[in-house]
Amino acid sequence: MEYREIYEKWCRDPAISEEIRRELAALEGDEAEIQDRFYQHLTFGTGGLRGILGAGTNRMNIYTVRRATQGLADYILSAGGQERGAAIAYDSRQMSPEFAREAALCLNANGIPTYLFDSLRPTPELSFAVRHLGCTAGIVITASHNPREYNGYKVYWEDGAQILPPHDKGIQQAINRIEDFSQVKMTDQETAVKKGLFHMVGSEIDDLYLEQLKKQSIHPEIIRQAAENMKIVYTPLHGSGNLPVRRVLKELGFTQVYVVPEQEEPDGTFPTVAYPNPEDAGAWTMALALAQKVEADLVLATDPDADRLGVYVRKTDGTYVSFTGNMSGVIIGDYILRERTRMHTLPKHAALVKTIVTTDMIRAVSQEYGASLVEVLTGFKYIGEQIRLFEENHTYQYVFGMEESYGCLAGDYARDKDACVAVMLLCEAAAYYRQQGKNLWDAMLELYEKYGFYQEGLKTVTLKGIDGARQIQNILWGLRENPPEELGGCRVLAVRDYQTGKRRDIRTGAAEDTRLPVSNVLYFELENQGWCCVRPSGTEPKIKYYFGVKGTSLKDAGRKLELLERDLTAL
Repeated sequence: MEYREIYEKWCRDPAISEEIRRELAALEGDEAEIQDRFYQHLTFGTGGLRGILGAGTNRMNIYTVRRATQGLADYILSAGGQERGAAIAYDSRQMSPEFAREAALCLNANGIPTYLFDSLRPTPELSFAVRHLGCTAGIVITASHNPREYNGYKVYWEDGAQILPPHDKGIQQAINRIEDFSQVKMTDQETAVKKGLFHMVGSEIDDLYLEQLKKQSIHPEIIRQAAENMKIVYTPLHGSGNLPVRRVLKELGFTQVYVVPEQEEPDGTFPTVAYPNPEDAGAWTMALALAQKVEADLVLATDPDADRLGVYVRKTDGTYVSFTGNMSGVIIGDYILRERTRMHTLPKHAALVKTIVTTDMIRAVSQEYGASLVEVLTGFKYIGEQIRLFEENHTYQYVFGMEESYGCLAGDYARDKDACVAVMLLCEAAAYYRQQGKNLWDAMLELYEKYGFYQEGLKTVTLKGIDGARQIQNILWGLRENPPEELGGCRVLAVRDYQTGKRRDIRTGAAEDTRLPVSNVLYFELENQGWCCVRPSGTEPKIKYYFGVKGTSLKDAGRKLELLERDLTAL
């Protein structure tokens, strides 16, 4: 069916609310907007749906949520997992509570019990809850760090990780079979409660989750010694991190925690920021102003669903420096490995996991302490998968995992990145270094001197709509057909094409398997330990260019990175 026919069907369908039909009627005459809203159904990207709020098949609304949930219900029923049910959480975004309730009632109408949190919670707590409650699946309503006009729907499986093959494809196929809203089953809350299918989840899970966080602490005694003189500014950016982050810091003994008052309360319109993303410099204005006022040692920000952590550190001269996700991840990873080695608590077969676009500096750190490093595709779901495989195959003991996009996880209590535990361990590391008369910037410089000056960058190109999707595919096709011979003044040594699953050595022509799942990703290995990776975003209409270098100093690494970015821009 063409997009116009689907649009007109929505305009007439009595199953669509009058409010939505009025919104659609107002679009008449704007053919480009109608096409964009109806040329496709929202498809599963990185673990689920993500899109702009509004009416249409290519938008996030109660109808697309119901359709996705009916597909999930059908898949759960086909897998025989209906008795174990599903846990459901949501963040502060617009329509998040409503979407979560709609998802619960749709599952209930299919005879599947649900465990819905009574208010907003961090995404990693949902991951923990799925496993603790013994559920078959989990849902979290969030668009993570996306702009305010977005919302999303992420699906987790029984291991607590975001869905992977074969479950992602199986759920998508089940959703695709739903062609009409009459196929979607719904019930009301009162009926679902009477049938014992609708359950609310409260503070009991919070308490268990917080206990798991605190178990990751290595030196609680150092926190008690340093806490009185260590000042922390924190902003949840109107999201779900406020209560759990403040609670874990308080229970560990940090007393000088200042929360940005204007950004403390949950608000899906994100009134104080254009973009609720710790990676965006504009999100830090209020937090840095408060930090200057109180002379804070650390400035921390979590995104709306509290799975990403952004960091600023106060240097000796009183200025603040931004840490990338790679930098904060390396600080935490090095702290864990060094101190657990020193205390003889590092497992014999310890392993760290990183994505292919995450800094190679963590590889050097792993080697220093004799830990194995496993590399996976982009997306924390692949790190979660490795935790499960380690357990099933009795190969390694997972210790730490990280990705460049401000996400990491210490410990295996959850299977998704967790900004709450990252806050806790980063603050603990800061207390540790403070006892030595150092700040975290001093510590970072020491790590650079020890392991090498690794620097990374990211360039993103947004290409919206149906034409944008074609352009993204054409860019990747062109790079496959005519790969560059040189980037940033360095020869390309090898090309990894994760679509074909092959790594080709440019000098010898020899090919070998990448041993990773099929994905539309290209990775170029360069001279002098440089690299570049190109991939379409799994959640947004973007193509992303990741790149990294290793220099002999910060200045040398910066120069190399600049040359590499220049050539990528030319591409």
